[in-house]
Amino acid sequence: MEKFEDLGFCKVDFDREKRTGYPEVIYGENKTVEQMIEIMSRLLYAHGKAMITRLSADKAEELLDVFPAAKYDAVARILTYGVADPVKFGKVLVVCAGTSDLPVAEEAVLTLEWMGCRVDRLYDVGVAGLDRLLAHKEAIQQASVLIVVAGMEGALASVVAGMVKRPVIAVPTSVGYGAHFAGITPLLAMLSSCASGMSVVNIDNGYGAACQAALILRLAAEGAET
Repeated sequence: MEKFEDLGFCKVDFDREKRTGYPEVIYGENKTVEQMIEIMSRLLYAHGKAMITRLSADKAEELLDVFPAAKYDAVARILTYGVADPVKFGKVLVVCAGTSDLPVAEEAVLTLEWMGCRVDRLYDVGVAGLDRLLAHKEAIQQASVLIVVAGMEGALASVVAGMVKRPVIAVPTSVGYGAHFAGITPLLAMLSSCASGMSVVNIDNGYGAACQAALILRLAAEGAET
């Protein structure tokens, strides 16, 4: 098989799984159903699995008619078909500040599951009620990698990163009032954090955080096997 196929409107990257560990993922926003059907058909032929992110419910309904074995989650706006081989080492904990942040948190969770990772959720534990977070201190400290999703002022990520000796991936969300500036405030707060060992992805990028966490677990699994 060639490394990519030119469909005119896009070039499907068949070599990406070999290069990076996971196949190309389809970004569904602004693509037509017909375009996604063509891309997904080729990815399934090459890899036996595929995922579409940022997919609206009406487009998902049409795609499910074509790919009935696929699954769609309306909160995460993700459609998946198949899963990667399981990552045999470690677990990711996705920590979410509030219910309004759930779409981003669930995007991370479903991406991780599709990538073969074990995942736990810890939701609605924002710093406005710190006891909710501290009640789960043991679970937080036992996770191999943590993804922390927060809007407003984004303080939750710094608090969690100060509790653990594990990689923490912070995800700012576009949830908040006016001075929150659609995610800019938590983004800058996370980038300016005094907590060591924390990395930050772009606003609302649960998918990107999941990719980073999955690569960390896969690298750790490789080390455990040698």
